Amino acid sequence: MEQSEAMVSTREGQFAGRRRLVGLAAGVGLVLAGCAKNAPQDTFQPAGSNAREIDGLQRELFYVSGIVGLIVFAAILYAIIKFKDRGQDIPEQSHGNPKLEILLTILPAIILAVVAVPSVAAVFKLDKKDNDCVINVTGQQWWWEYDYVQGSTCGGVEITKSIVTSGELVIPAHTDVLLRITSRDVIHSYWIPRLNGKRDAVPGRLHTLRMQADQAGIYTGQCTEFCGLSHARMRQAAVALEAADFQTWVTNQTADYVAPEADTLAATGEATFVAQCSRCHQVNDLLSPDGTPVLAEPDLYVVSGAAPNLSKLMTRTAFAGWTFDLISAECRDKLWNAPPDEFGALYLQGVTPECFDEANLRTWLRNAPAMKPMYADPTKLASTGGKTRGMPNLNLTEDQIDELIAYMLERK
Repeated sequence: MEQSEAMVSTREGQFAGRRRLVGLAAGVGLVLAGCAKNAPQDTFQPAGSNAREIDGLQRELFYVSGIVGLIVFAAILYAIIKFKDRGQDIPEQSHGNPKLEILLTILPAIILAVVAVPSVAAVFKLDKKDNDCVINVTGQQWWWEYDYVQGSTCGGVEITKSIVTSGELVIPAHTDVLLRITSRDVIHSYWIPRLNGKRDAVPGRLHTLRMQADQAGIYTGQCTEFCGLSHARMRQAAVALEAADFQTWVTNQTADYVAPEADTLAATGEATFVAQCSRCHQVNDLLSPDGTPVLAEPDLYVVSGAAPNLSKLMTRTAFAGWTFDLISAECRDKLWNAPPDEFGALYLQGVTPECFDEANLRTWLRNAPAMKPMYADPTKLASTGGKTRGMPNLNLTEDQIDELIAYMLERK
């Protein structure tokens, strides 16, 4: 019996040791993952003036906190070793020692003051609103909408016509852009780490955030406030373009609608879009067969009251909360790694036939909630008046999907 108990105790000790090793390995792995180079959301690789202000501050505070932490850990280690219970008398108690208590009150206050002064100064500096380029940013479950304010000037380019897009915030490089952030449903949080800090999107409130990129390229981010079932699939990107390329992008976004040629698959897709998708999704200047404008009414079908504008879908690189690629992995890598002076021309090509990731879009049209959960139980929508929290399964046929894809490929 004693031998059996000893064997059990030995096994338990071995298992405990293995668990500790696994835990240690997992911890080391997490630390190393956080130190990976070329991480797209690395706050220690600032790419704009606002992000550099934050980076400079966080490094200073990290050094101060590190020194304080080392002193605290050293004191704890000293106390553990020196006053370990060896049967000795209880150490002399410091309670009621006015000098020590005053010192332990003043010292943290001085440390906090050293931290507070540069922090408050940085907050006021980052809160400047001297921007001519203004973009309204609206969060909803589970994507971001960008509405470029008419009359504003971005990088020398005047916005003369409404531009509403989603997923990708396109801005001129070397330019301070003012984002006015809010939400249509629950609280979200907008964050592109390499360009600035976080800003909450709160229903009924307007929060501002200044954005600026040093050079052309893609800077990624994501919602950082838990906002429901597909929170992890609510991502976004800022695409910075040089002035000439940004002018080209604006011109393209505001160009007049061109209907597909008659008797083509795309023309049939236009009719399918009107019948199946236009209830929620807007395509600017689209006309019905009788010549009247086709206007989306997502407020009747979606809880947030909005759905992504699809006027220029194929000028973007991803869709559905910037979660699924519209371009192949090879073309994506080529775009992301393009030198700044080549990036703009490559991005402005949009989704080309050789780069189109048709499988992603086809699967989405076939059954969107299977790719991105929208609601926990689609059979119980009474609490929302029958409205969904995202795109439902439209039960499209394969022929209808073919038609819609052909039509969407012309939206660029």
